[in-house]
Amino acid sequence: MIGSLPKVYNETHKFIAVVNKDLEIGKALNAVAHACAGLVAMSPEEAKREMSFVDFVDKDGSEHRSISGLSLIVLKGKNSELKKLRKALAENNVLYTDFTETMTGETYKEQLDKTLLTSEDDMKYFCVAAFGEKKEIDPLTRKLSLYH
Repeated sequence: MIGSLPKVYNETHKFIAVVNKDLEIGKALNAVAHACAGLVAMSPEEAKREMSFVDFVDKDGSEHRSISGLSLIVLKGKNSELKKLRKALAENNVLYTDFTETMTGETYKEQLDKTLLTSEDDMKYFCVAAFGEKKEIDPLTRKLSLYH
């Protein structure tokens, strides 16, 4: 074995991103990126340590910085499934965030206004992302399919 493996703090946690199955690939990638960036940004320090970010070093000594050593599974579901998942994550105190249709287009201010004027029942979810213990997340996502 060349070198040593980076320390992974745990094998009990994971990331998930669930994408609305009706989105085209560009919108799906955008939604996952926004949701995952927001998830890390809002995470308390303890959760960030559990996210196991490490630097990978290649043969030439170049660093590929701050990549999690944990799984990030991307799944797909219908809008109703994303709503149900979001609610279940909240009820189970799992760290999560979401990205909705109202958060796209126009200016940042107009996106905020669109979101403020949209009820939860009318919200179209593009992505729900979460981080937590596998034992908490897996039962909530068991029926969802891998995104491909």
